[in-house]
Amino acid sequence: MVRVLIYLAAVMTLIACSEQPVEPELADTAEVQTFMADAAALARGQAIFEGSCANFCHTMELEAELEAAFLFDCQWNQGSSDQDIFNTITSGVADTRMVGFGSNFPEGDDDLWKVIAYLRSNQQAC
Repeated sequence: MVRVLIYLAAVMTLIACSEQPVEPELADTAEVQTFMADAAALARGQAIFEGSCANFCHTMELEAELEAAFLFDCQWNQGSSDQDIFNTITSGVADTRMVGFGSNFPEGDDDLWKVIAYLRSNQQAC
């Protein structure tokens, strides 16, 4: 009986260790995950992105020559975590056209998290 239990424990350990890795979520913060599941939040994030970002520097389509980074791929120059993106939008990037927006959105930081959720929801698979 003891041998059977040891055998079962060994088999269960091997099974647990051999599981396929789970694909990480694109969103790594609770705020973004919540807003990614909310169609109204995504629509607001899209509207803010189109009005504040896409009309001035960033584009909605990948193009050969961009002055500003295309934000729907996996290339993030200033860090790829949600918090990195939040910090970049808030503080800007020195010596570039990327100004810091601070919390100057109508709904403050919530609007910023909605923009990040919109970017994540439309990001290509990495």
